[in-house]
Amino acid sequence: MLYLVGLGLGDAKDITVKGLEAVRRCRRVYLEAYTSVLTVGKEALEEFYGRELILADRETVEQEADGILKEADVCDVAFLVVGDPFGATTHSDLVLRAVKLGIPYTVIHNASIMNAVGCCGLQLYNFGETVSIVFWTDTWKPESFFDKIEKNMQNGMHTLCLLDIKVKEQSLENLRKGRKIYEPPRYMSVNQAAEQLLAIIQNRRLQGEEPEITENTVCVGLARVGASDQKIASGTLCQMSTVELGGPLHSLIVTGTMHPLELEMLKLFSVDSSSFEENAFQRT
Repeated sequence: MLYLVGLGLGDAKDITVKGLEAVRRCRRVYLEAYTSVLTVGKEALEEFYGRELILADRETVEQEADGILKEADVCDVAFLVVGDPFGATTHSDLVLRAVKLGIPYTVIHNASIMNAVGCCGLQLYNFGETVSIVFWTDTWKPESFFDKIEKNMQNGMHTLCLLDIKVKEQSLENLRKGRKIYEPPRYMSVNQAAEQLLAIIQNRRLQGEEPEITENTVCVGLARVGASDQKIASGTLCQMSTVELGGPLHSLIVTGTMHPLELEMLKLFSVDSSSFEENAFQRT
């Protein structure tokens, strides 16, 4: 049996009882280590689970999936995912491979940012399409995520923006030379995401457009959701470019039309209540 086990968002104890029981009876246990991170390290998980974990990076999962599935038809193998197992499409590929090999699988779900984001008070059924905001480079500055946020806003919907993670990435030079030298991990902050959105707004105005999203659009910054030091801040997009939320992982919400109860909840986390009220009520 192949078990895909969600670990939740906080620490080692966020695994479900069902998930922990599965992990403890597996011969091999893999920890997916590139679509998200927990607030604790591999060693803390190993101590709590009582099992040695094999780190599975992007290369392992996408290019060596057959190794993960090896002998899973005659023994139990677990694949651990931060959040919920199907929060990333990569894991659907693993399931499809298992089915083709005749290996049965079981999914053990858990909380993910996709539903835990409701902690800020915005109602989940008022969210539109989720977008990913990627790190820009000097030569690559995509804006497609901005268009999707605008479309959500036009429909009155909020947008959850998942922020880029760079783990075990190679520089172009090392990639060209085939050197297995990796860059230090990088995790996009709410500040960086807000700065990129503000830059796009300026670019669009220079092109003669007036974007739906402005410097005064109400947004919500979230950090380390599910952890004991979780932080939430609400305010304008401009304020999100300077708010300090600490270490990763961060997420950003761009709000659409808000219900009065949503507004009341967001006030609990406001950076500046006076400017927040002035701008927020313009969106209702």
